[in-house]
Order: sequence, then structure tokens, then C-alpha cells
Amino acid sequence: MLRNTLLSLRDLAVTAGPFLLLGLLLLALAYWILQPTPPRRVTLATGVEQGAYAEFGRRYAALLKQHGITVELRATQGAAENAALLQDADSGVDIGFAQGGGTATTGDDLVSLGSVFYEPVWLFYRQDSARRLLGQRTPSPGSAGRINPDPAVARAPAATPGLTSLAQLAGWRLNVGAPGSGVPPLMERLLEANRVEPGSVTLSRQPLTPAVVDLLDGRLDAIVIASAPESQMVQMLLRTPGIALANLVQSEAYARRFPFMSHVVLPRGVADLAADVPPQDIHLIAPTATLVARSSLHPALMQLFVQAAQQVHGQAGWFQRKGEFPNPVNTERPIAPEAQRFYKDGPPWLQRYLPFWLANLFDRMWIALVAIIAVLLPLSRIVPPLYEFRIRSRVFRWYAQLRAVEDASSDRPVDELLRDLEDIEARVGRVHIPLAYADELYALRSHIQLVRRRLQERRQATPAGTGGPLPQPAGP
Repeated sequence: MLRNTLLSLRDLAVTAGPFLLLGLLLLALAYWILQPTPPRRVTLATGVEQGAYAEFGRRYAALLKQHGITVELRATQGAAENAALLQDADSGVDIGFAQGGGTATTGDDLVSLGSVFYEPVWLFYRQDSARRLLGQRTPSPGSAGRINPDPAVARAPAATPGLTSLAQLAGWRLNVGAPGSGVPPLMERLLEANRVEPGSVTLSRQPLTPAVVDLLDGRLDAIVIASAPESQMVQMLLRTPGIALANLVQSEAYARRFPFMSHVVLPRGVADLAADVPPQDIHLIAPTATLVARSSLHPALMQLFVQAAQQVHGQAGWFQRKGEFPNPVNTERPIAPEAQRFYKDGPPWLQRYLPFWLANLFDRMWIALVAIIAVLLPLSRIVPPLYEFRIRSRVFRWYAQLRAVEDASSDRPVDELLRDLEDIEARVGRVHIPLAYADELYALRSHIQLVRRRLQERRQATPAGTGGPLPQPAGP
């Protein structure tokens, strides 16, 4: 039974083999064209080491490593350098962080994976510089000439003036970030909108760490940082005595005039509830940071980066509610189809139940599989007839030799023909076919016996065994 089963499987494999081979060739061709498996290494342009870009880059790398993807982090000065690297085909950078309004990521080969977080403009300044450059706070309207009845209040020192408008920066020593950062071009646009003459502000373009040192030592009056609150420098400066954060009371006006800008509020006490830092709600302006990638980046990697963005930026933060990021708005670049698919339908259905590599393979190849099946299905209909022909041919080919023995009965001696018939019978005895076709084999054996009887009858009719035709069977 086992032998017959194995024989049937062998015959079926040999018969269907060409069709399976054709299917494998078509599948290999589709795999070569579609390239469903992404490369295992990708380069992400981040920013300065202490900045939010670098921190988020490390989180992305950890998440993609779970799927076997190595993310190489390329440290840069910021969004402007990231944009230049993305536009340089020889840079080796595949994806990077971009800042809305601060950089020009032009080029048909660049696409956006969506907005990922607010990137507030933090204008930190020295309080003693504000007292020196802004003077005492002016009385509120209507208070002039009014006598304060409380002597204690009258003797109280005047409140420290605060920086509330970019128009107040005339005469300040201001650091706007190193070349390659997105802050210098952004501040250039904002100062121009406030009609601040370029020569009225002493601008420096130092990297973040030296600029913070100069701010603390008094060699700078203020510095500008465009970063998420996860930045270590932002966290440190918010808690540094003598350093204040500008409260831009015109933030909503900026959001109305610049489409890439949003008005955000830093809530009172959000940095440190116990120390009440900051001591009041502070209004800020915030471009939106986006992920920008080359359009040639593998779609599976785009899908993984958007999924990672949801895990990294999807929670509630200082400026956004849970689920607000990532999103496909305010990107300044066309959304990649793979990212658009994610925002519409979420992660691919198969990735919820299968490992990434297997789910991605099916997700990228299912159209090709359907096409291959559509081609092979009509051809597969000839497999059963071919299988049947292959099995029956093992039996039918002996009928030709049997007929040759029968036709030679008038020309050759009967004994010689009987020996040929015995040889045929012995060789037929070594023929193995599936049980479903055993009736064909037994019919052949019965026909061999029929020819043998007729030869024997002839030998009896002609004892010399040297001639005479075989007797014909009776009947019509």
C-alpha cells in the first residue's frame, strides 16, 4: 500500500512538476520586480546630540531594531542640513526630520511621512539683560497720576520686565543656531515680519552647547532653540535661575499669518509642579516637525517609520493631546502613499497577527500571487489528463509488442514467439501503477494469456510449429 501511494505521488509530482516550476519562475520574477523584502539598514538624519531630534532618533532605532532593521543615526546641525542631505543623492541619508517653514525641502524625489510633533520656538533670555535693555515695566493704562494708598506697595521694587515680542529684540545679542539648523532661516522670516532691521540685532550662529554656555556667562542676552520639550537643553534652561522664557503674546497672530506655524501654550507648572515651573502659562509659536523621506525608500520601511512615529509621538505631551500625532496635515510635502494608507486604515491587517517579515511578504506579493494563480489555473486543467496518460502509457506501450508477436505468427516459429511472449509477460510483471489503474494492467495480462493460448492452439494444429496462421476466434 505504501509503495503504491509513493508511486502515485511520484507520478503526480513528475506530471505537475513543469507547472510548479513555471509557477516558481513567475513567483521569482514577481519577487525580483516588486522587491517585497526591505533592506535591513536605513540612515536617519537627526540633529545635535542634546536636541530632541537625536532623542527621537534613538527611540526610532530601538523600535525598528525589534523588526531586524538597523537605523543608522546621522548627527547633523538640524533641519536645514537634513534637507540638504536628503536632496543629495550621494549622501546616503534615506530619511530625516524637517522643520516646517525653516527649510526648503524641494525636489520631486522627497515625500512626507506626516507631521510628528510640535517644535516650539523657545526664546530664552537673561533676566538681567531684560532689565538693562527693556527698562522698567511701563504703568498700565489709566494708572498714571493715581496715588497708591498702600505705602508698602509704593516701596515695592518694580517688577522685572519680560520679553513678550520679537520686535523688542533690537539691541540684543542673540544666538539663532549654527548653520545647518532650521532656526536661522526661520528667525530671519520672523524678524522681517516684525520689521526688525538686520543690523539692529547682534546675531551669532553658534552650536547649541557653546551658545548655552555663553548665555549663562552673560556673553549672550538670548538664544533661540526650535525643539520639542524632550530636548535636554530646554529642560535644563527652564529650571535655570536668572533665565526666563519669552511669552510671545502675539502667538495667535503668527499662526494666522504663517500656515506652517501653530499657537501653543506651555501650561503653568508643567515642567516642575513642585517648583511651579513655569510660574504662568506661556504662549509660544511652534512649527510642526515632519518626517521627510526619499520616494525611493522601501514602502515597508515607510510603514515601519510611521508605526514607530505613532508609538513615539502618539501619547499626550506638553503641547499635544493623545493621538494628535502623527498626522498628514501641515507637511509642506506630498504624503507618501504608504503613509496615507496608514492614516486611513492603520497598520496592515496581517501585521496584527503575523511577524513583520512574513506579513510584509504577503502584503507586497498578494497581487502577484493572484495573477500567477489566474495564469496557472487554466493550465492546471491539463494536469489530470497528462497524469492519466502517463500512467496508462506504461500499460498501452506493451500492446504494440503484443501486436507485433501476433502479427508475426505466420512468419516465425511458434516456440520463438512464445519465448518473446514470456519475455513480455516477465517485463509487464515489473510494471507498477497506482491501484486506481490496476484494471488496465490486469487487462494487459489477460490479453497476453489470450495470445499465448492462440499460439499454443496453432502449435497443436501444426506439430512442426513452422507455419500456418493463428486460428481466428469464432463469432462475427
